[in-house]
Amino acid sequence: MMVADAIHRWRRLCSGFGTLALVLMTVHGGYAFDRPSSAGPVRALRVGLAAHDVDGLWSGESRENGPDLCAEVIFNRPLFHLLSATAYPNTGASLNTRGNTSKIYGGFLLQWEPDSAFFFSTGVGLALHDGRRDTDSADRKSLGSRVLFRVPIEIGYAVNRHHRIILAFDHISNAYLASPNEGMDTLGLLYGYRF
Repeated sequence: MMVADAIHRWRRLCSGFGTLALVLMTVHGGYAFDRPSSAGPVRALRVGLAAHDVDGLWSGESRENGPDLCAEVIFNRPLFHLLSATAYPNTGASLNTRGNTSKIYGGFLLQWEPDSAFFFSTGVGLALHDGRRDTDSADRKSLGSRVLFRVPIEIGYAVNRHHRIILAFDHISNAYLASPNEGMDTLGLLYGYRF
């Protein structure tokens, strides 16, 4: 029953994110993305807080706790274009404040930036973590391997050309390439500065 409830909540969350993203991408404001970013190597810097190992999302049951301190760099080098979005390389860290699993990661972020204040991003990458690969502890996750896949999903609002507020979700797991594969989800709020 618990698994069915988690799947149902995950489907509702995905449906809600998808609907919100479509609505946000059709809102017109015309000021947020009307000028390109600077020519420097860094496109944006982000910092924020995230809830660690959130219950009932992609990974199901929560075991670890505490807020995470998050920091990320998005580089100003377009990798490719897909479905009106542009992919940029990114790297970051998520440090747990209670001594549970922390991670560093890298990959790419696919960003949809319409002519409005709202934007949507997703991507893929790899994360290296300091958590447990296999444990019987009731308050720690068994992640199966040291290197995991990372999938971010973000909805953001551009306050102006430079300042952003981002609702950020990320999922890490080994994609069933190792056992066990409990996975872990974070959900947080980030401040972004775009150059």
